[in-house]
This record gives sequence, C-alpha cells and structure tokens, in this order.
Amino acid sequence: MPLLGIELTAHHSRVTSSRMEDAAGSILASLGRVRLVDLTACEGLPTDNYKICVSTLMQSLAQYSAAIIQLPPTEGALLRSGLDSAGLFFHQRGYSSSEAVHLDDAREWCKTSGYYVDHQMWLETYDYRPGVTVTEPNGPMELPPSGLPDIFAVLGKVSRDILDAISFSLNLRSCAFTDILDNIPLRSQEVSSSVLSECCHSRPSFEGARQHSIASQDDGQLIIFADQDQQMDKTLLTLVRSDRSGLYVKDMHGQWILVDGDLGPNDVVVYPGLALYQETAGYVNPAVYKTDVGNLQGCMFGRCSLVFKLMPRSVARLSGSEMRAAGHGVDAQFQVPIPVNDFMQTGHSVDQLFPKDTEPSSHAEQDSASFNSVMKKKNGSTRTKPLPPSKRLRLEAQRVLKERVQDIADKKGIKLRFCNIKECESHIRSLDSPCENIRTEIGWPQGVPFVHPHNLPNKAKLGFLEAYEPGWTASQQEIEEPASVNFDVLPTLDMF
Repeated sequence: MPLLGIELTAHHSRVTSSRMEDAAGSILASLGRVRLVDLTACEGLPTDNYKICVSTLMQSLAQYSAAIIQLPPTEGALLRSGLDSAGLFFHQRGYSSSEAVHLDDAREWCKTSGYYVDHQMWLETYDYRPGVTVTEPNGPMELPPSGLPDIFAVLGKVSRDILDAISFSLNLRSCAFTDILDNIPLRSQEVSSSVLSECCHSRPSFEGARQHSIASQDDGQLIIFADQDQQMDKTLLTLVRSDRSGLYVKDMHGQWILVDGDLGPNDVVVYPGLALYQETAGYVNPAVYKTDVGNLQGCMFGRCSLVFKLMPRSVARLSGSEMRAAGHGVDAQFQVPIPVNDFMQTGHSVDQLFPKDTEPSSHAEQDSASFNSVMKKKNGSTRTKPLPPSKRLRLEAQRVLKERVQDIADKKGIKLRFCNIKECESHIRSLDSPCENIRTEIGWPQGVPFVHPHNLPNKAKLGFLEAYEPGWTASQQEIEEPASVNFDVLPTLDMF
C-alpha cells in the first residue's frame, strides 16, 4: 500500500528542541517528570514554572521518546482503582477458543469495543470507546470493568493538556490541534476516535500461555526481546499506567530504556505516536516501544495496564498547516494533506522510519553530541569528528536565525511567516510583494529569498550570515560551497 505522503526517509530523525534558551543544550540524566498542575496552561503570560515544565517535557520526549506526568492525588487514586478493577475483571473471566480475536484490522481502527484476545502476544484487552454499545453475540452482556467513563475523561483531559504544552513549545497557536480532535463532548451519533484500553498480559489462567523471553545486560541499557515485534502507535499521544513495570522505549541512541520502573502512585507515562509525527511535520518523533512480560512468575492477575490513546478524528486530515503558519520549515513529504482514515490504514514499518544503517541526524542527537564534546574538552580530550561543511553551514544559519533574527523580530513585535522558496524568488524582485515589509523591518538581506534557512541554497545561506554577522565568511568557517545539496535528507532545527 502506498505511504500516502508520509515518505519514510532518513529525514525521520528530526525531533523538536526546547524553546527555552536557558535549557538549550541541556541533557536530562533520566526520564523527565512534570506535575500536571504545572503543565496546565492559564490565561495571560506564561509563568517561568510553566516554561520550565514545558522545556523538561520536550527534552524528555526528544531524548527518551517518553515522559512521566504526575497527576493530582484524586486522579491518581482513580487510576489505581481502575487497575484493581481490571485485574479482578480478567481474573474472574473465563476463556475459550471462541472468544473474539483482535485481528488488528486497520479498517476497524475506530470501531473496536469490548473484549478481545491476542493469542500471539498472550494479551487480553477490554476497549472502552464512547459512542459504541458493546454487544455479546454468544450470551448476555457482561459487566465491564468499573470506572471506565471517569478514567476516560481524566486521561482525555490530561492528554489534551500535554498536547497544548507541545503546541506552546513549537510556537503554534493555542488549541492548534483542536480541528483534528473529537468534539468535547461528543455530539449526537458521534463515536469517539480515542479509546481507553484495559489490558492484561500473561494471565496465568489464560489458555495457550507461553513464556516470553527477555535478556538484558546488568546495567539495563541493552535489552533484547524475543517473540515480540517492536511497536509504534498511530496515535497523537498514548498514556499508560500499569501495576507492574515492563514498558521499554527506545531512546535517541537506539537503546531500550525502562520507562515505568520508578513511577510514583500518581504517575503516568506519556509517549508520542505517528499521527503527531505527521501533524508536526516530523518535529516530534514517535516512540518505539516493547513490553516485557517475562518477570511475572507467581503473579495471580498477570500484568494489568490502563492505556489511553488520543487519536485524531476519522474525518480529519493531517496536513502540518499549523507548522507552516508558525514559520517552521515543512518538507514536501508532509505538505500533502492525508485523510486520517487513509493514514490509519497505511503500513508504517519501524525499520523504514528508523533504518538501522542510517547515520543519526536528529536535533536531540546533535544536542547530545555538543554536550559530550564540551565534556570531553573539559576532561582534556579534543578528539572530535568535524561536521560536514554543508551541515556546519546549515547549523550556523539556523543559529543566527534563532539568536539574531528572532530577537529583532520579537523586539519589533513581528511574527515571522516565511514564504515558499519558489514563490519568493519573484517576491524579491518586486516592490509590492507580501513579504516586503517584514524583510525591510528586520533587515533581511537583498536578493535572499525570505524562507526558512534550512530551505536556502548554500550561496543564499552565506548572504544571510554575512548580513546578520558582518565579517562572517566562508573561509573563516572553512566551508566549501558544494554544487548541490539534497535538502530532503537534512534534519531541521527548531527555530524556537
């Protein structure tokens, strides 16, 4: 099946950076943890505490593809009650080979509801989806686990608050994702695209049980899984709370990190999915995750989890329009709107999105490399591999954009809205072009198209750098101007 515009190339690895200057380049020693109350937006200017929390969230998503959110005590108690109810529900439930099998039919992605079984994963699931009435074809309707509507409402609100924080970090408008989300509340006859799943791995009484193997180094850094394929969700965000640890997510170095091994009583894990990757034009990477169920010997109920998946509504389109409106560079592969229903039925391979032999090029990895370089110099070692000339030139141009141009625009109250490079080639030759006033106000160099620096040809990048940093020359930076550059495979740094 065609990939419908989400061309999976080496460009995948861009991840968003924090817009907080005081956090730029910082490396989190462990998974970021923020309180929901501090992450909830309020009217007026953002507080310093809010900025710090957003920065921590985005750094954690960039480095570990996950973060920990601490809920208020009452909401944490509700989730713990839900986990207890899930354990009892699956424990008292019998099993037979005639049970509904979850076939993972992409066409049914927004219709699942009720009890399902995945024999290969040794997994039982009960899906709660508002707007769908659960039917039991082989008998009377059974009572579902308790508290599902309340848990759905709580985690739905939490996920939207997190999404708003991400939009703030990307300098998008408030509620930028509202158009692709379900109505609040749902209208008459509407069915929720988002779903709350109560899951049970490896219940001892589950027939056909088989052992899943897991091997790990003592330091817990390298995990090798058997009998399971690594997974990515097609969600905007996924929130997970389990009664036992075992959720592993790949960090930016490709190592498996246990993300739920140190959760407090009110904590949940959040990680982004493919829909958010598409809607943010690749600025927020999807998490690649696996679940270890090899340490459940002697466990009566198995491993129970609450999994909330915030999904785009089925009739929406993923277009990246908000990213373009905010002045971000958006590659062609993200500019063609994709109907959500088509997106959900499209195959997305982990190996395609994260090729094993592709050279890492994410912004988070560049931050990490810079940090490690500084530490090596402090320790007396200066042996570092120089960046390719074209990459160094691009990084310099985007640094100047962030440190010089954005500062000028902020002081003059100007919102940068970059043009399309093809259209702007005619703009720079006209005295009455849409971008003429902005170019004049911020001192944009004559003859250089008013587009995001990562889209500028190398010669135009040189003119841009000379305009805002007089005396800057290619010879000083030891940059040789190549004949052509394939910008499709170059990562883009966040300008904020």
